[in-house]
Amino acid sequence: MIGILSFVGFTALVAIIAYLATRKTDETTSDGYFLGGRSLTAGVIAGSVLLTNLSTEQIVGLNGQAYTEGILVMAWETLAAIAIVVTALFLLPRYLKGGLTTVPQFLEKRFDRTTKSIVSGLFLSGYMIILLPIVLYSGSLAISTMFDVPEMLGVSSTTALWICVWGIGIIGSIYAIFGGLKAVAVSDTINAIGLLIGGLMIPVFGLIAIGDGDMMTGLTTLVDSNPKKFDSIGGPDASVPFSTIFTGMMLVQLFYWGTNQAIIQRALAAKNLREGQKGLMLAAFIKILGPIIVVLPGIIAWHMFQGDLDNADQAYPALVNAVLPPVLIGFFAAVLFGAILSSFNSALNSSVTLFGIDIYKHHFNPNASEKEVVKKGKTFGVFIAIASMFIAPLIANAPQGLFGYLQEVNGAYSIPILTIVVVGYLSKSIPAIAAKVALFSGVGLYLVYLGLKYFVVGEGDLPHYLHVMAILFVLNILIMFIIGKVKPRKEDFVLDYTKQVDISPWKYVLPIGLGICALVIGIYIYFAQY
Repeated sequence: MIGILSFVGFTALVAIIAYLATRKTDETTSDGYFLGGRSLTAGVIAGSVLLTNLSTEQIVGLNGQAYTEGILVMAWETLAAIAIVVTALFLLPRYLKGGLTTVPQFLEKRFDRTTKSIVSGLFLSGYMIILLPIVLYSGSLAISTMFDVPEMLGVSSTTALWICVWGIGIIGSIYAIFGGLKAVAVSDTINAIGLLIGGLMIPVFGLIAIGDGDMMTGLTTLVDSNPKKFDSIGGPDASVPFSTIFTGMMLVQLFYWGTNQAIIQRALAAKNLREGQKGLMLAAFIKILGPIIVVLPGIIAWHMFQGDLDNADQAYPALVNAVLPPVLIGFFAAVLFGAILSSFNSALNSSVTLFGIDIYKHHFNPNASEKEVVKKGKTFGVFIAIASMFIAPLIANAPQGLFGYLQEVNGAYSIPILTIVVVGYLSKSIPAIAAKVALFSGVGLYLVYLGLKYFVVGEGDLPHYLHVMAILFVLNILIMFIIGKVKPRKEDFVLDYTKQVDISPWKYVLPIGLGICALVIGIYIYFAQY
């Protein structure tokens, strides 16, 4: 009962603060609703970006992978820091120079409207079929396990899952659809602080439990008892073989942190380039510490439960229940609930933005007022939210290892989009037809690979999916450049400065970025067991 009261109290507090903070933002304009009036500062950008990223599919899924494989899965966290640095140095200045609200908007300027619509459609289908349902499913699994919802309500575990999915989905939809980006960003910042405190409490309490009251003794015992779990170099059979770090892994990270609308929308809402770059650098530094929250608890769970759990994805909720006092379980569940809502409503807010600006205004009603665009976007948001709530419980039938599954399926649209964004900025003469060919060949060939892997050849006989992503990335770039040579644009593309925000760079961005990259390499060398 104490747990439930602390859960409700903390959740209500966040909602009240978010409401008070957004009362004065004009959300009838698209910049006000979609970009928080282009007013976000470094601290808010960093907190919002990190919490949008850190959701239950990551906390539960990555700790589940760490439970079985150890520290090598930290690649998903630590290498993100390098991708964030590249985004801050290379992509963000160009995005803010062009005054973008959505990434596909640039693709319209650089290529044409059809290219933009295809990419918006890919983003929207990815959110509806992959991202939103997985966030809902993994979040509901965690909440249901931590509060033992089946026993509390006297229902089956499947019914409890449906109840949690719809509860989280409805609350998240109200937040995102009726509050706009600033409500999402403010609630994110409060929850980010809570998640940081709560996330750090789990490994601390876990190590204290292993060390019989002494945290450092616990850490020494953990490392000495499980040396193989602390090797950063993944073998050929690992979920992240070491060689993939130099191929598809960096591409996945670059897509996620540099072109994924749900993430980059935070930086696009920056007050100016300086604040945007500071926010991203702060996020990159904190991201290096991410494994303490999303990898270490999985290894602690392996040690404490002696590898006896039926399902690796139970590692994190089981550890929370084993080491936290009841009053803190309620607080932590509230923080986790905040993380679930954040990822859900950030992706939903981005869906509303993409549909309203990139599809409705251009294809259905070019003369629509800004108020009308926001209204239609919200209507579409309701549809996509309901669809994802129906799909989410069905993921219970999907293969184990949700995190790897999410990354693999995402490759169908992530790499083709990254290819045309990168080529779009690096070249001036490649035409729109090249982008369309690259999109269709990228999506089509990757789906052929997945079909062969799971239904024809078998998983062991084909290259790792991260290597396949890298091969397709290079292949599609070559295709685009060949088309550009044969049939170049009539006029070279020029990126105009729209003067919406100041784009003077932060003077320390390069040295700090290089320092962060050096730190990541140092961590890998330290944990490598040759």
